[in-house]
Amino acid sequence: MSWFEAAVLGLLQGLTEFLPVSSSAHLRVFSALAGWGDPGAAFTAVTQLGTETAVLIYFRRDIAAIIGAWTVSLFRPERRKDPHVRMGWFVIVGTLPIGILGAAFQDTIETSLRDLRITATVLIVFGLILALADRSRAVRYAKPITELTFPHALGYGFAQALALIPGVSRSGGTISAGLALGYSREAAARYSFLLAIPAVLASGALELFKIGEGPAPAWGPTLLATVVAFVIGYAAIAWFLKYVSRNSFLPFVVYRVILGVVIAALVTAGLLTTSAGAMP
Repeated sequence: MSWFEAAVLGLLQGLTEFLPVSSSAHLRVFSALAGWGDPGAAFTAVTQLGTETAVLIYFRRDIAAIIGAWTVSLFRPERRKDPHVRMGWFVIVGTLPIGILGAAFQDTIETSLRDLRITATVLIVFGLILALADRSRAVRYAKPITELTFPHALGYGFAQALALIPGVSRSGGTISAGLALGYSREAAARYSFLLAIPAVLASGALELFKIGEGPAPAWGPTLLATVVAFVIGYAAIAWFLKYVSRNSFLPFVVYRVILGVVIAALVTAGLLTTSAGAMP
């Protein structure tokens, strides 16, 4: 991977990680269209450390409050009803599905699920699911994040696990689940960002050991992409939270469907193979 490719993919990662459009699909498809090699699961996971660092900084006060209150509650039972303590447990419970399923199906995730036909299909299908979830939320009371329950946190977790398939979108899956469960757009997005922290940090840490080995990109370009993803990702968080507080997800739905149709058409026409740019 060249330095230019790394910078472009880092920019793309930062722009799409927090939007419900699937950053992994964009990295995969853009690389194929540009004639570059598939950046691979290791590169994607490590560059996500950049965007997740942006989350840590943007939500630093919330995260500090959650960790502090949760830790204290382990020794002081009377503190366990604190909303920050409950959020800490919600994040832990919601992380279990992606941890278990990610470990169980790692080989499949990194190989056959990167088929462009699958990517195109899930872009369209989960785009329509997002539209239905957003519409269902609009016709009833929108719950704030303070009304989150353990069953709902687990539901969010299974939705996040679906993002192991390129094209689903981590934020898109979890936000769709939140909307379907009746939470406000802002509440669904906020919990989505917090829920992603343990899974992304763990995945990135594990994949760090693969950088520079075999088909994975070298350290230099990967670090550049990670830094670029952090800078762009921080700006994307601020914009997205402001946007969803006032607007629907319809533009993202339309974009997903169009992108999915274009990818399917290119594959059908033979202009892209199902494994275009894939790593050996």
